[in-house]
This record gives sequence, C-alpha cells and structure tokens, in this order.
Amino acid sequence: MNTAKTRQKTIQRIAEQEYLQGELLSDIRHEYIDGEVYAMVGAHRHHNIIGGNVYTLLSNHLAGKPCQPYISDMKVRVGSKYFYPDVMVDCSDEEHDYYTENPTIIVEVLSKSTRQHDKTLKRDAYFQIESLKEYVLIEQDFVEVELWFRDNAQHWQQQVYYLGDNITFHSIGLTVSVEAIYQRVKNVDMLEWLEKKAQQAQPQAGDTI
Repeated sequence: MNTAKTRQKTIQRIAEQEYLQGELLSDIRHEYIDGEVYAMVGAHRHHNIIGGNVYTLLSNHLAGKPCQPYISDMKVRVGSKYFYPDVMVDCSDEEHDYYTENPTIIVEVLSKSTRQHDKTLKRDAYFQIESLKEYVLIEQDFVEVELWFRDNAQHWQQQVYYLGDNITFHSIGLTVSVEAIYQRVKNVDMLEWLEKKAQQAQPQAGDTI
C-alpha cells in the first residue's frame, strides 16, 4: 500500500478525461480537483499500518457479502473532483472500473500535512455523496478516531473515540476496538497503552501463582 499523504500541485490545468487516461499510465497517483492535479507522494509507516488494519477488519467482516472494501487504488468521484480514499467500502452495483460515485464508508488516515485538507475540502466534498453513511478520520501520530455519520434525519453527526473505546459502523453492522485499528502502530499513545496493559498483566505482590 503506497498511498501518498503529501500533496504536490501541478501547474497545468487539464481536462477530466485527460486526467483519467493519464492515471492509467502514471506510476504516481494524482487527485483531481476542478481541473487541477495533485500528485500523491510519500507515506509514513504508521499511515500504511493503520490503513492495512482497517482494510483487514472490513474485509474479514464483509467476506461473502455484497459490499466491497477497497484500499488506496480506487478513486471516488464527487462532481468534478476525484480522490483516492485510504480505505473505502462500496455497496453499490456500479460498473466503473477505476472509480466509484456511491461509497458507503470512506476512511482517511491523517498526518500533519493532510489533516486540514481531509477535515475541510475532502469532508465537504464527501458529505455531498448521497450514499455515504460514515466518514472516518484516523490520526496516525496519536490515537484519535473521528467518526462522522448520518443520523435518521440525514444530518451529519460527529463522535470521537480513543483507546479503550469500541466503534460501531452501523452501515455494515461492524464493531471494532480502537486498539485493533492501531495494532502494531508505535506512536506515543500506543506505546504507553501497551506498557500499561503489560504492567496490569504482571502478578502483584502477594498474588498466588
């Protein structure tokens, strides 16, 4: 998984069809925003681990079901914009080979360089997708999972989760722990959490072995 999280803007504006054709030949992924192209280059180890963890959790749960999880390579189209979500679930019957317009879940892993972009421009674009039920923002440098979901009135609501919490994706009936999302990630929060768990697991003075 080589999804890039540092964005570099090209100078030349290009047509939408030219962008789509170019992506088939390019070794570097690009996002397309209203005629402008952004190269996606460089990703932190933690970003890749988190994305892989989420994809595995979704894929295992959705095995044998109609919803399809994707990681990194499948684009989502929103009007005249094309993005590469880090992880996505598509429950539609679309026939586009390289992008979807009707995702059910979108997951983005955040870094210092992408946090504002993912929490503003991308979020505003994604919220226009009628099929989208849940938008998940996962910090890579510390432990925090921000879940946006549509309520019964189709209004977007937000919940934030930390270590020790469980997250339920109601759109697909899956509950996972925050710890499972960050498995094998060695940021400060996870190292402290694992150290605390190890200490709690050790026999205390006076305990019978």
